[in-house]
Amino acid sequence: MQRRDFLAAAAASQVVPAAAPIPIIDTHIHLFDPRRPQGIPWPPKDNLIMYKPALPDRYRALTKSLGIVGAIEVECSPWLEDNQWVLDVAAKDTIVVGMIGNLEPGKPDYPKQLERFAKNPLFRGIRFGNLWDRSIHAELNKPEFIAGLKRLALGGYTLDSANPTVELLEDLIKVGDKVPDLKIVVDHLPKIAIPADAAGRARYDAAIRTLASRPKVYVKVSAVLSKIGDRIPYDLAPYKSKIDALYDAFGPDRLLYGSDWPNSDPLGNYAQVLHVVREYFEAKGPAVAEKYFWKNSVAAYGWVHREKGQPGK
Repeated sequence: MQRRDFLAAAAASQVVPAAAPIPIIDTHIHLFDPRRPQGIPWPPKDNLIMYKPALPDRYRALTKSLGIVGAIEVECSPWLEDNQWVLDVAAKDTIVVGMIGNLEPGKPDYPKQLERFAKNPLFRGIRFGNLWDRSIHAELNKPEFIAGLKRLALGGYTLDSANPTVELLEDLIKVGDKVPDLKIVVDHLPKIAIPADAAGRARYDAAIRTLASRPKVYVKVSAVLSKIGDRIPYDLAPYKSKIDALYDAFGPDRLLYGSDWPNSDPLGNYAQVLHVVREYFEAKGPAVAEKYFWKNSVAAYGWVHREKGQPGK
């Protein structure tokens, strides 16, 4: 063997293999199909970007090269039977590892509805907040609503909030006071309009401190992209301070990845949505990135392992 060949072989033997990419569980996607005979309540027909089938096969095609190995569907319809429609669709594609339904905890039929859908292991909780002309604020003082949330907690299920405001954050604190065993996920917190006035800002800061002190409260670092001036930036810099604030408050163990696909499409494609948060969390090291991209979602949702490539088993 020539000396230079020997040196090359020796150098090659010392090359450290590249780290395997971190698998990603997307905790926030929506599924719908406007081709159904009954149509869909959302998105509206005039939304030319979104008004087309959003189904698991399309999601797989969009994300197959990006490290996505599973997704949790968050119901985007107020129609009761659309909970079943999503579960039926999810049954046919193992990329869906969980589903957050749309039920009303204060309604007389809620116990039976919860029991019905909870028979499917993919059902992981419900979403309730500023959505479909419903609000937690209007329900908080109703004993039947709190009893419904206690049923949710007893089953180990999760309450996702919707469309954050300062009032909603304060209401989630009250929910936690009344139902301390309930897991709560605050959706899309990066898009909240933080009050500019001193009193409003003080309310927001106090709410964040209180929620951050409660170990059963999780936050989705989702809906990050936004229009700034006359453009939508796709680099981390314009969003970093907002993510920093959430990371500083909640730490690495209670932040979750969610794309909000396809509701995110008007702002950017999937790769652009993922790029911003991937740059942020991978810079903090693989241990933190793993927590954000999949480990924390196990604690928050207890999703179902359905494919070999999905982590945790």
